[in-house]
Amino acid sequence: MNDKEKQTLIGDALLKKAIGYDTSEIIEEFSENDGQVVLVKKKVTKKSVPPDMTALKMLLEGENRADVTTMTEEELKAERNRLLKELANDLKTDNKADEKAEQGNFEEVDEAEDGTEEKD
Repeated sequence: MNDKEKQTLIGDALLKKAIGYDTSEIIEEFSENDGQVVLVKKKVTKKSVPPDMTALKMLLEGENRADVTTMTEEELKAERNRLLKELANDLKTDNKADEKAEQGNFEEVDEAEDGTEEKD
């Protein structure tokens, strides 16, 4: 099984879990009668598995994520730099909030999409 097939199987399983599905559980009891194994009892239970919100969230986030397997070297470097910049901004925001908390100023600091700070 190649990587593409594995990804397809995983994607299908995640989709199934995200939208929910119906399944049957079969329980069979056997007994030995005159040296032969005989089916004594068979119980079929139908179950409905509800949608899983975590799987749905993963599925939706995955659609927004770029497929790195098809990216060129330049695109990979650009994506790496973008992620490092985003991480640095998150760390900066966390450090500023920590400093304000240490000073007794518990005002919440949020970072806007353009990198500026917003105060609540």
